[in-house]
Amino acid sequence: MFEAKVTIGLKKGITDPEGANTLKALKLLGFTNVQEAKTTHTVDLIIDGGSKEEVKKSVEQMCQRLLTNPVIHTYKIEIIEK
Repeated sequence: MFEAKVTIGLKKGITDPEGANTLKALKLLGFTNVQEAKTTHTVDLIIDGGSKEEVKKSVEQMCQRLLTNPVIHTYKIEIIEK
């Protein structure tokens, strides 16, 4: 059994309104040393699989087919053996 953590973010150049609003609010609260705020989201999956490599390959396909939009998203996959 494996846990897959997929962290999905926006590519450089894609507007991140939530990140921009977070940065603005932090500066208004006095956190003037913050230079950038980016938002990401994480999808956690529990997967039965033979090997770590097979599971990563399967999660890669999930990302390409459903979890992300390759035009605007970047993603990072972390596989943890349970």
